[in-house]
Amino acid sequence: MIKGLAITPPILGRISIGKVVEKNGKRLPEKDDQFTITSQIQNKDGWVKHPLDEQLRAKAPNQKLRSIPVRMIFNDPELNLRAEYSLFDRQTGRPICIGNGQTCQRLTNQGVEQHPCPSPDLCPLAQGGHCKPFGRLHVNLDESDELGTFMFRTTGFNSIRTLAARLSYYHAASNGLLSCLPLQLTLRGKSTTQSYRTPVYYVDLTLRDDVSLQDAIQMAQEIDRQSKQSGFNQTALDQTARLGFANAQFEVNMEEGLDLVEEFYTEENIEAEQLAPDQVQQEAKPKTRSKLNQGGGFVQEMRKGLQGSVRAVN
Repeated sequence: MIKGLAITPPILGRISIGKVVEKNGKRLPEKDDQFTITSQIQNKDGWVKHPLDEQLRAKAPNQKLRSIPVRMIFNDPELNLRAEYSLFDRQTGRPICIGNGQTCQRLTNQGVEQHPCPSPDLCPLAQGGHCKPFGRLHVNLDESDELGTFMFRTTGFNSIRTLAARLSYYHAASNGLLSCLPLQLTLRGKSTTQSYRTPVYYVDLTLRDDVSLQDAIQMAQEIDRQSKQSGFNQTALDQTARLGFANAQFEVNMEEGLDLVEEFYTEENIEAEQLAPDQVQQEAKPKTRSKLNQGGGFVQEMRKGLQGSVRAVN
């Protein structure tokens, strides 16, 4: 296996609950009250919808896609939901610092070093909203490709916290048979003082409609029994995925990092997310490199801060 390259689940498409629109010369996130399933291809109008979007939407009330039947590929909750605090170089898309609230991997002039991670509120490098919680949920939608995934990406606390809780709870309740449970992504909304009473949408993970927890566990046990009889080794699959994620110091590469910078880390999006923190901007059109280069001043200031932080630690 090539070292330094994170081996992640194959991506067939993406799931979003928002898009980016242009207003007054600025690209800002726009809220949506439904899911959109896209492919990995963009055209002049944005991301091309995946055929599954139309199929599921045809069955939804008023064709509003507010729930999606899914299956987890792994039993380990942390393999299905990848979440950490992330700081990117907004010019190159390169990860600068990735942490979990206790420790972080930080790119310095001396290479990648491990440092304490105090969380964005207490970290001097995270000021200005440039370091955020970043979550990627891998789910299976297409049963014809049982190891392919669709990815939901978010920097919203509500979605990350809710998904992490649900995954850990279902894992415990089913005695570790998370990959065998009949689940669905559900879109929820709430209003807060910070959102000025306007709805903020986030993603939840629930059992499918009309399935009780007891029935779901019995179904999972039967699926697990049949899988083992056929020779399927879920434990080995989880371990292989765990080693693949750990094969690189940074799971996100520069190519994906540029997409993330556009979706979540531009000045316009940071300002807008103060009102709508859970909007996942999957519909953004690619910016030119010259547009991204406008973040160069921030990069220089951040590198100076990194050097000062390293000297303080040493």
